[in-house]
Amino acid sequence: MKRRSVLTGTAAAIATTTIEAGPATAASRASVAGADVDAVTVLPSDARYADLVVGNNARWVARPESVRLVRTTEQVVQAVQEAVNGNKRISVRSGGHCYTDFVFNSEVQVVIDTSLLDTISYDKKLKAFEVGAGATLLHIYESLFKGWGVTIPGGMCYSVGAGGHISGGGYGMLSRRHGLTVDHLYAVEVVVVDATGKARSVVATRESDDPNRDLWWAHTGGGGGNFGIVTRYWFRSPGVSSADPSQLLPKPPKEVLVSALAMPWSQLDKESFSSLVHNFGSWHEKNNAADSPAASLCSFLMMNHRANGSIGILTQIDATVPDAEKVLADFLKYITSAVSDTAVRPMTEPVGELGALPDFYTPQRLPWLTSVKLLGTSNPTLTNPTLRGHHKSAYLRKNLTEAQVASMYKHLTRTDHENSASMVVLLSFGGKINDVASGDTAAAQRDSLFKGLFQSFWADAENDDTNIAWTRDVYSEVFSSTGGYPVPGAATDGCYINYPDADITDTRQNTTGVPWYTLYYKDNYPRLQQIKAAYDPRNTFRHSQSIVLPPQT
Repeated sequence: MKRRSVLTGTAAAIATTTIEAGPATAASRASVAGADVDAVTVLPSDARYADLVVGNNARWVARPESVRLVRTTEQVVQAVQEAVNGNKRISVRSGGHCYTDFVFNSEVQVVIDTSLLDTISYDKKLKAFEVGAGATLLHIYESLFKGWGVTIPGGMCYSVGAGGHISGGGYGMLSRRHGLTVDHLYAVEVVVVDATGKARSVVATRESDDPNRDLWWAHTGGGGGNFGIVTRYWFRSPGVSSADPSQLLPKPPKEVLVSALAMPWSQLDKESFSSLVHNFGSWHEKNNAADSPAASLCSFLMMNHRANGSIGILTQIDATVPDAEKVLADFLKYITSAVSDTAVRPMTEPVGELGALPDFYTPQRLPWLTSVKLLGTSNPTLTNPTLRGHHKSAYLRKNLTEAQVASMYKHLTRTDHENSASMVVLLSFGGKINDVASGDTAAAQRDSLFKGLFQSFWADAENDDTNIAWTRDVYSEVFSSTGGYPVPGAATDGCYINYPDADITDTRQNTTGVPWYTLYYKDNYPRLQQIKAAYDPRNTFRHSQSIVLPPQT
């Protein structure tokens, strides 16, 4: 795709398709069934307050003056306008799964919570599916599938909110077959603030003649909280035109085959561990193409600290593709070829981010939605709201080296750190994801084989230092040849904005000399800056790693 000049997104062009929402009229408010006239304001004295000022990572807590619970776009505009008028620092929450302090921090004064803005419907005018920014992934999957037999290729965690997940790119177990979530994004509605301080809502589509198209593009991987507050998304796959809604998005598999294996650390030595990891990488090197017979296969290799007891492999494949059973069996045999047959066992205990799945030692056929519910709700880290965490990510273009795997083994078997919830996870990538050019969406990483997620979870603040240090140690050593981070290059391709890293802006940790924004956005960052200037010139929407306004010329 030819890169468009962002100059067409200036104020004059924006005005041509802007929905002036301002303070809502009585008629517009009344048109939303069940909606209150104003957003609900939750103050510190309210019993609801404590649940609304902390997310999935208990390290990050805010004490804002208020939380505004919104149900409509008009309420968002009103809440934003009031905050701007009062010179209040804003942050926005949908599902609350942000790994770092983008939402909850000491500077925020007003949290705008979109979790009640969660309706899902078919929009006849746009011929696309409308999804409220507060809808959780499981709600989206159920609604789209039960209503129309379709889905979007989003993440596995059931309670992640659409607002941040989609704006960061979106990825899940169907992505090798159908691409990233944003590859099916048709339009987005965003509440923005102009240079005069006026809040308004803008609908931006991917249509080539839409003067707001740049705002749509920014939400195809530019990350949440950068340009405004997303209120609604619309989905329709590119190149699809039909009066039948059931033809406008991918149809999920009728059935999937699910496998869950565990390998006890007691049965692994350095050599067998190394072979296991190398085999995972080399399989993805050989099966990376979108037309590969294994394009429907997605696997997570969960390398937990020895204290956990086991390493796990969770794998899913479309059961309806030719020879699905054989493709899955061949994959599992290849990955575990260096491990004794007697060492491969059912997953009878929680492994990494998964609960026990003992029934899937022998692959089981499940209806697709059943598998989504099972895997999405079996994560013990999602059911404990008191957990703290530290997270780092990497895109891998090539297989890991012997030295990198040796570093993983060293830190996963350390005896001075005993935490069963410290882990390195490798996740399948490639396939249809890599059929899109790097600049076609803001999600720039489009030729990786798999991703890496380095993380630790713990319960008490007194254990912060040791767990943060462990995560830093294993990550920085694995990528020591490029300054401690996966610098875009021949073997690695930066970091995933939806797995934000609290250290990435710290030059004591990121010693690469490569800016944090290049690790997330690569060559797309300057364009994102220009879009920021066009739609958020006052920098109203910002956080610790938000896109920075470009230098004035």
